[in-house]
Amino acid sequence: MNNLTISETRFSYPISTLQQISQDILAHARKGGATACETNVSDGFGQTVTVRQGAVETIEYNRDKGLSVTVYMGQKRGHASTSDFSPQAISDTVAAALSIARYTANDDCAGLAEAELLAKDYPDLDLYFPWQISVEEAIELARTCEQAGYAADKRIANSEGASISVSESQFIYANSLGFMGGYPLSRHSISCAMIAEHGDSKQRDYWYGIARDAMDLETVESIGRKAGKRSAARLGARKIDTCEVPVLFEAPIASSLIGHFASAVSGGNLYRQSSFLLNSIGQQVFAPHIHILELPYLNKGLSSCAFDDDGVTTVERNIVENGVVQGYFLSSYSARKLGLRTTGNAGGSHNLIMRDDAGSSFDALLQKMGTGLLVTELLGHGINAVTGDYSRGASGFWVESGVISHPVEEITIAGNLKNMFQGILAVGDDVIVRGSKQCGSVLINRMTVAGG
Repeated sequence: MNNLTISETRFSYPISTLQQISQDILAHARKGGATACETNVSDGFGQTVTVRQGAVETIEYNRDKGLSVTVYMGQKRGHASTSDFSPQAISDTVAAALSIARYTANDDCAGLAEAELLAKDYPDLDLYFPWQISVEEAIELARTCEQAGYAADKRIANSEGASISVSESQFIYANSLGFMGGYPLSRHSISCAMIAEHGDSKQRDYWYGIARDAMDLETVESIGRKAGKRSAARLGARKIDTCEVPVLFEAPIASSLIGHFASAVSGGNLYRQSSFLLNSIGQQVFAPHIHILELPYLNKGLSSCAFDDDGVTTVERNIVENGVVQGYFLSSYSARKLGLRTTGNAGGSHNLIMRDDAGSSFDALLQKMGTGLLVTELLGHGINAVTGDYSRGASGFWVESGVISHPVEEITIAGNLKNMFQGILAVGDDVIVRGSKQCGSVLINRMTVAGG
């Protein structure tokens, strides 16, 4: 039995039912006078088990379903949604969208994607791997994970728990241009958070893993052990004096830098003029050795997809090459607002990978930094999207002569994203895949570190 066949037995509805609902929605819209229509119908479930101090703390199980309808009457748009799949509810939801459209203003950029850009044939990207794990098995895995956290260091005094999560869903997107596509998806995770204590000092840290296929996850022992070791390593954290030094973003948080770039060159922020990277195509935004690729066709990729939320075919491309911006992230709507062509990014980016020409190890990055700050946790959201000003609370470790010296806390790191991107000295090869943005640790030449 293949994964697609298994999906038919695990969801509340076979995917053929979602397809029929989509067809019914399009028919109702057409009958109601819509000139165009698109819909997304989805069905999914999840299971999460959390163990704390060896005892079961929570067992959560959910089943979700929903449909959304967008109709167009000329260039007027109406949208409605429901979680009720009954024929009457479907009819009422389409009627509500039509009613809204009648009272909205004309928008000359509204409408479906161009028909010639819609995906016609697309590959199976191995995005669905059902994890057939019972609650009892999940409890034992969570206990093993937490026990590994306790065993990691004798100073581990408490736990915030270990969790095993299963998430599976399926969807169909269809529109009145004849496009219909969809498939099942899975996303499973293991997480653990431990508390270390020594004298008057208490510290907490965590570790987790996410994958389409549970077989690709780190072992529960490894995740628990890393959570414990990271918590213990933070004991004895000190404040530091305000200074300007190189800053090394550890891999798990370095990917947030890609996120800030992607947001700045996304269509919505560009056409609203609310970005510090307006008109940046062809501009040297990053250091010359930096490259960012978009790879939507990665097998098992956490953000892989063959078509975007408009049904447009996705494309592998270089977003940044030799530090120069080559493209934006545009939906059909935002592209029209900018007088450009959609890039197949309605709904977001697809597996952004930052690389440099060298690909240094983490130890090599420490040596290259010499004396400075290793950041392992970021706090707050002090990002000004219009100016690029960056200021966030942080904690991590002080580094002397390429060697980690001691943990630090209650600090703020500040700079401007334009300068930070230009000042990237190196990107590590210690990539940790947890989402749609991926890179190793990132070393920036200089930032202001405000201490106590």
